[in-house]
Amino acid sequence: MDVADFDFELPEELIAQQPLPGRSDSRLLVLDRTSGETVDRSFRDLLELLDPGDLLVFNDTRVIPARLHARKATGGRVELLVERVIDATTALAQLGVNRKPAAGARILIEGAECEAEVEGRVDEFWRIRLVDPAADWIELLHAHGHMPLPPYIAREDDASDRERYQTVYGRKPGAVAAPTAGLHFDEALLAALDARGIGRAFCTLHVGAGTFQPVRVERVEDHRMHPEWLDVSQDLVDRIVATRAAGGRVIAVGTTAVRSLETAASDGELKPFTGDSRLFIYPGYRFRAVDGMITNFHLPGSTLVMLVSAFAGRESVLRAYAHAVEARYRFFSYGDAMLIV
Repeated sequence: MDVADFDFELPEELIAQQPLPGRSDSRLLVLDRTSGETVDRSFRDLLELLDPGDLLVFNDTRVIPARLHARKATGGRVELLVERVIDATTALAQLGVNRKPAAGARILIEGAECEAEVEGRVDEFWRIRLVDPAADWIELLHAHGHMPLPPYIAREDDASDRERYQTVYGRKPGAVAAPTAGLHFDEALLAALDARGIGRAFCTLHVGAGTFQPVRVERVEDHRMHPEWLDVSQDLVDRIVATRAAGGRVIAVGTTAVRSLETAASDGELKPFTGDSRLFIYPGYRFRAVDGMITNFHLPGSTLVMLVSAFAGRESVLRAYAHAVEARYRFFSYGDAMLIV
């Protein structure tokens, strides 16, 4: 299977650069995974499209302001994108520099006047240690970091992104990219779903910066996913089992929730799981834990398009995307949504 099989034409002006005024103001394209038929709706219509007894599974990760500006001892500029905080003084990060640093090189975090040492490579990331043993990465990021907007948003982050590039229910800091399907839910919609008898449960997957990395192989099967930490609790497993036993559907909110649940069910039975996952879902994959999903529109040729295609069929998904382009849906993180049932 070729990566090129998942490409599609996307006019640049359809890439959303700003969120809409209201979270649930978005449009919603409904795709029937059996027939391939699509219907144009609004996101608030979710109340009519889900049934009492269905269970929505959200990813409750919270985005940290993971982008920092720094400079080398020579004065050269450095941009850090923290991928994962390992402990108070150690983190893995991508470094935006003209010349890669040697192990032992030091950089100065701007604003904080805090020094950090580059210890070496770990896969595609750099291991970076804060020199001051009393320093703390999380405190440093919250005081001086910028929200890590995706590279296709062609502007600097502003104060409003601290709240809008974040779900209203996010509570566990650790992601460097938002689980964007959840950005459409506001408190009023969540309350209305509760009142209709639609359940709500949570998993955690800390989305990494690798989610925006292009697939650099020609054959889909040759791609290797970057690791992401996730947690599926016993309570969530029990909720899913009870929902299915009562005839309800399990609707994952976002591809990260899909990967969390499917990782937890990877040996054929849904069980609690905590740890790193490299699960790569592409056509041919057999789903075990998810009956439907809510998702945004994803980049051409991305692993996320492949995951959605595995769930609903590549041809149906690409036809739906072609319709979304023609109907002028807004794409990517701050864009519109799709419901697949």
